[in-house]
Amino acid sequence: MINAQWPRWVSEARVGNRKGGASARPKPPTSPYFGWDSDDWPEVTRNLLAQQPLSGETLVDAVLSSWRSIFESTLGSGFRIGADIRPSPQIMGFFLHALIPLELAVGDPNWRADANATEKDLVYQPDPSYSIEIKTSSHKDQIFGNRSFGVDNPGKGKKAKDGYYAAVNFEKWSDVPRGIPRIRLIRYGWLDHTDWIAQASQTGQQSSLPAIVANTQLLTLYSAE
Repeated sequence: MINAQWPRWVSEARVGNRKGGASARPKPPTSPYFGWDSDDWPEVTRNLLAQQPLSGETLVDAVLSSWRSIFESTLGSGFRIGADIRPSPQIMGFFLHALIPLELAVGDPNWRADANATEKDLVYQPDPSYSIEIKTSSHKDQIFGNRSFGVDNPGKGKKAKDGYYAAVNFEKWSDVPRGIPRIRLIRYGWLDHTDWIAQASQTGQQSSLPAIVANTQLLTLYSAE
């Protein structure tokens, strides 16, 4: 259903097409998706995004600008990432985490980076309920959390795991042996702590999202393909 009150970028955000994977866990009563059939989850997500002070266009611009700046910057005696240095995906993700809030704060000082472990990565100072967690990954279309994301703890003692998320997937160096990796996907939406599925093994370190959750609760704003 298209709502005439949605901003254009919200109406045009696309549902994903990942297949398979684990089943979604039940939604808690506090979830904005509680009581809605999964067929309606994209509309719930659009309604949540329509309330966000950070528009999709602004988010996409900040992500792409941050990514470009990584390769335009110099280190040491004029060394460049991509030409002289090829950092690991974890470091490339760290750069994005650090730069995206800075880029957004330049255009709107209401936004800032987190100042402690209880805050989301991107803090909206007038109303922290609109703050955003940033997840980056070199996987082609998935994001991951640590195992604690998939256990029944909504974030007590640390940052809450419920709320708005921006998901950014980027290419690995091995994907472009003679070129510069690109941003693959930028997605935007809402996740509850119960959406994450922890690895079954107690020694596993990751949690991930079922396809139905990733497809309908993180809508695609940008795709390189």
